[in-house]
Amino acid sequence: MTIPRSPLPASGSLVTARRTHSFTESVIRGMTRLAMEHDAINLAQGFPNFPAPDLLKEAAVRAIRDDINQYAVTWGAPSLRHALVRKYEEWYGLTVDPNTEVTVCCGATEAMASTLMAIVDPGDEVIVFEPYYENYGPDAVLCGAKPMFVPMTMDQPLDLDRVAAAFSERTRAIIINTPNNPTGHVFSREELEGIAELCRVHDTYAVTDEIYEHILYAGEHIPMATLPDMRERTITISGASKTFSVTGWRIGTIVAPAAATDAIRKVHDFLTVGAPAPLQEGVAVALDELGPDYYSDLARSYEKRRDVLHAGLIEAGFRCTPPAGAYYILADFSDLSSRSDVEFAEWMVREIGVASVPGSSFYSRAEDGRTTVRFAFCKTGEMLGDAVQRLREVRSKR
Repeated sequence: MTIPRSPLPASGSLVTARRTHSFTESVIRGMTRLAMEHDAINLAQGFPNFPAPDLLKEAAVRAIRDDINQYAVTWGAPSLRHALVRKYEEWYGLTVDPNTEVTVCCGATEAMASTLMAIVDPGDEVIVFEPYYENYGPDAVLCGAKPMFVPMTMDQPLDLDRVAAAFSERTRAIIINTPNNPTGHVFSREELEGIAELCRVHDTYAVTDEIYEHILYAGEHIPMATLPDMRERTITISGASKTFSVTGWRIGTIVAPAAATDAIRKVHDFLTVGAPAPLQEGVAVALDELGPDYYSDLARSYEKRRDVLHAGLIEAGFRCTPPAGAYYILADFSDLSSRSDVEFAEWMVREIGVASVPGSSFYSRAEDGRTTVRFAFCKTGEMLGDAVQRLREVRSKR
């Protein structure tokens, strides 16, 4: 295996990327701001509006009171790194070295940026499935790489021939988000094995975003690193935000081979130094002490929320299918309006009082998402019920 290369991008590549690509602010966070301006129900940005587990919060408070308030070890507090090692062994049978293969970052978003900056050089290519979480394309560009977008069909298995055609001698990494944001697609074993074979043939890293690993309604979550010969070429990203409903804590995690971890830690150190020390202690306690019932209850509670919102969207005239994982529904509104996705999303905020995310923010070409919007259902039943009630007015007000 010959994967390890230059640990850092060439000098000046980030400046070049910034000058040659016109990035705007996050559309998702922009819709949150618009929702606040119009007092709309925010189903745009994916943050829960219900409490995190008491055990988690109490552990963090205890850490603060115990004066764990200074810098943690740059690559993560020992307690959290060891808790992660236990988790990956218990859940997936993966043996991980806490000292050389684990890095704790300021959220999964920083984890992805640090990873790509560590392994990708200017001129490389990074394969991204679309629709995709809005950061993946810019992350590749900021490394001086070229994102190669491969469309996913919502209701059909992944076209592995199309994936194979995207690989070239310049392919350095492929990003797999499972369960997927925004589609809710859960990659099957057959799909993952097909991708893994391409990674082996082309000597490519698989960078997996598994932040929704425990929010699953159908199929099974299969870490790419568990597949044959993929342990040394997979970089697994996850975190506490979604599993423990603490999106504001910014605790992301990376499990990677030692050589890649060494490069990732260098980037992470210069980006953020380290994640919040007392919050890492809280997450470590939660990983060790919240048992299987917590995770099964989490999935069941989200499935109920999914069903409420899905039924409401169908009743309102949207076309959509229930996601197999994560907590989003990507809905087609073309039977309701001829507006663009941006116009429709803004109209809904002003006239209906419900915020969503324009579908074009998840595509490399805006026209591919023109008739879709994404809704998040990580909200209380009461809030979702209110949102569904408001959505009933879409037909009459359009």
